[in-house]
Amino acid sequence: LIISPKETSPLTKPVAEAFDKGIPVIVLDREVEGDKFTLFIGADNRKIGREAGKLAVKLLGGKGNVVELKGLMTSTPGEQRNQGFREAIKDSPDIKIVFEADMQWLEPNARKEMSSALSANASIDLVYAHNDPGAHGAWLAAKAANREREMLFVGIDALPHEGIAYVKQGILNATFQYPTGGAEAIDTVLKVLS
Repeated sequence: LIISPKETSPLTKPVAEAFDKGIPVIVLDREVEGDKFTLFIGADNRKIGREAGKLAVKLLGGKGNVVELKGLMTSTPGEQRNQGFREAIKDSPDIKIVFEADMQWLEPNARKEMSSALSANASIDLVYAHNDPGAHGAWLAAKAANREREMLFVGIDALPHEGIAYVKQGILNATFQYPTGGAEAIDTVLKVLS
C-alpha cells in the first residue's frame, strides 16, 4: 500500500491496521502519527520553508511586508513550511507578516485570501505561498487589483507545468523544488515484493 495522506490524523489508524495485518505500507510525502508503517519517503519541508525565508530576506533586503498563504495547517508539510520560513526571518525584525491565511493548498482559496490581504494592506512587498498554485492564485488576485508589479511571489513545488512554468512566464519570482518521491516509492515496492 502506498499512501500520501492529505492530513496526518485521519489515516493514522487505518494505516496502523493495515500494517498490523502484515501489509507493507509506504507513506509518501505526508506523515502519519506513530511508527506503524514500513517506510516514510518525503523531503524536508522545514528546510524548504527555511530556504524560502532566506530568499525572502535577501530579496527584501531585510525589510518589508509579507503575506503568507499557508497550505493545509493540519498537514505536516503546511506546518513545517510555515515553521521553516518563520525561523529564517526571525532575525529580520523589519520583515513583518502583515497577513496570513490557510488556503488549504487550493488556488481559488489563495486568490480569495489574497484579495482580503490586498484590501487590508496598502503595502505588500512579497507573497510566500506554501505551494505554487497558491502563489499563482495570489498573483491572479494582485493582477485583478492592478497591483501585481508592487510585490514578489514565491512558491514551493517546482512542478514543470506549474511553478517552473510560472517562473518562466514572469509570474513567480521563485519556486522551490519539492521532490515527489514517486520513483523512490516504486523502487521500494519492488524491493519489498522481492
